[in-house]
Amino acid sequence: MIYLQLFFEFFKTGLFAIGGGLATVPFLTDMGARTGWFSSGDLANMIAISESTPGPMGVNMATYVGFHTGGIIGGVIATLGLVCPSIIVILIIAGFLKKFRESRGVDGVFYGIRPASTALIAAALAEVCAIALVNTGATFGTAEFFHWKAILLAVVIFLCLQCKPLKKLHPIVYIAISAVIGVLFQF
Repeated sequence: MIYLQLFFEFFKTGLFAIGGGLATVPFLTDMGARTGWFSSGDLANMIAISESTPGPMGVNMATYVGFHTGGIIGGVIATLGLVCPSIIVILIIAGFLKKFRESRGVDGVFYGIRPASTALIAAALAEVCAIALVNTGATFGTAEFFHWKAILLAVVIFLCLQCKPLKKLHPIVYIAISAVIGVLFQF
């Protein structure tokens, strides 16, 4: 039963999360709250690990949740559930590619999807910022409400990105430095 539920939950996510990996975050937040498979802290860790490992972020997170919930088979089933809607759509579109290329209606549909995709990514940004920068267990207005170390790290990275020589560094350098700082300061 858990395998069917994993497939169905990630199929829904793959069907409606248009816009890439970050667009899956609002769906995963809801899924974690409803199923109890992972907490918001686990989600933050999944995002961090998925962003710093090769492969699509949504697929990495689906594989992790599936493996954590149902072992190797669960990981495979959750991943298949996430990518299945895309495969189905690609197969349908491939059959009608010539007509779709020249269709004003299809252009209009994709133009209309852009705001929804942008909103999903903005919701993911807000969720990640809330998880990383705010201590939801503390009272607003107290010193413990914000994760000051994380805010300081974000400001330092932002300032480093304003310096031309540092701007040219590969993103993996920033990921590695942030990982070392996170381990040293226990973020």
